Amino acid sequence: MDTLAPHLRCFGECHSQELFKDDGIQTVTSDEQSKVERSIQQVLNAYQQLHDTLQPTLQREQHYQYLKKGLRHLSDAYECLDASRPWLCYWILHSLELLEEPVPVSIASDVCDFLSRCQSPTGGFAGGPGQHAHLAPTYAAVNALCIIGTDQAYNVINREKLLDFLFSVKQPDGSFVMHVGGEVDVRSAYCAASVASLTNIITPTLFEGTHNWILSCQNWEGGLGGVPGLEAHGGYTFCGTAAMVILGKEHMLDLKSLLRWVTSKQMRFEGGFQGRCNKLVDGCYSFWQAGLLPLLHRALFREGDSTLSLTNWMFEQQALQEYILLCCQNPAGGLLDKPGKSRDFYHTCYCLSGLSVAQHFGNRDLHHELVLGCEENKLAPTHPVYNICPEKVAQAIQHFHKLPVPEEPELTASGGTGATDRS
Repeated sequence: MDTLAPHLRCFGECHSQELFKDDGIQTVTSDEQSKVERSIQQVLNAYQQLHDTLQPTLQREQHYQYLKKGLRHLSDAYECLDASRPWLCYWILHSLELLEEPVPVSIASDVCDFLSRCQSPTGGFAGGPGQHAHLAPTYAAVNALCIIGTDQAYNVINREKLLDFLFSVKQPDGSFVMHVGGEVDVRSAYCAASVASLTNIITPTLFEGTHNWILSCQNWEGGLGGVPGLEAHGGYTFCGTAAMVILGKEHMLDLKSLLRWVTSKQMRFEGGFQGRCNKLVDGCYSFWQAGLLPLLHRALFREGDSTLSLTNWMFEQQALQEYILLCCQNPAGGLLDKPGKSRDFYHTCYCLSGLSVAQHFGNRDLHHELVLGCEENKLAPTHPVYNICPEKVAQAIQHFHKLPVPEEPELTASGGTGATDRS
């Protein structure tokens, strides 16, 4: 493992040269950008005054306590996420696995029981018990169950009904709606591809036309929008690219254009990533944007690109680690969007996921670590496609590939799934 030198980019003499320049034209967005940069400079100044040695530290114990409490008790402030309860399970469990903190068997079992109550009788998972099935909490629930990785967890997933649900939200053009009667966007294609590949329920026609629909979401900027014709966005770009990787079609994307777009989203002063052009830095894009670089590295390697590094991803890994460790940690535990924002489990998950990506290069055969600060800052690796730890991906795939792929549901005359009894 390479431990990065004590010299930090953000404390270098030239760092101020990276401040935003508005060319004498003041706008609402230029004011907001300058405000963020001032807040970050204040954080950096305070850090220098309080520390003799400039060695950022991951506040492991504080994050662990924050996450552990969240598995058992949430304040009424989380009432607004009542339709996202499997997400809370996933965000917390994945953060804990990145910190390499075990989840007690009794709590893991309780999570399985809860997620089983979120599973719809017609297949897929809902945001909470008694709600309608939706692709987003289905993705979160399957990921959470794969992180737990016990027979109890795997057995929660009704694979036959899950396949029925996926066909019920599949559209004739290859896209997917998020729920029956819901909206189409590229997130749904990724959620469907992710859960189907992990649980071994991909059938010959399930993703027919999906790759072509995702291709139509890549625009002139190089990134992908939520639907064809929309502005490129980090979250949608990750979802579309990861779905193409799962489907084995990533080579069909304009990879060089995509690479130019995503690398230009790393902010010069902050070191973190923005999600779209002319937007502010946000800690969650530490994964949604930086997580694209391993996918692109692999795709370009497969195309025979001889210029690729064998030790580093194609972004400034140290700068991202500096931003997360210095600007995104709440001293009481949990991580956040940017200085001045509140901590939450979403940003804790994706800041830690991005930190992991920035620390680990390569795969099982070729692995190189680049860790800012002390050895204790090192997190477990995360799988760049599924965003759970690689051994949990391998374990789930091994388990479900022992089971046969379910038969496709019968189609009705209207093109939807029939009422085949799979109970």
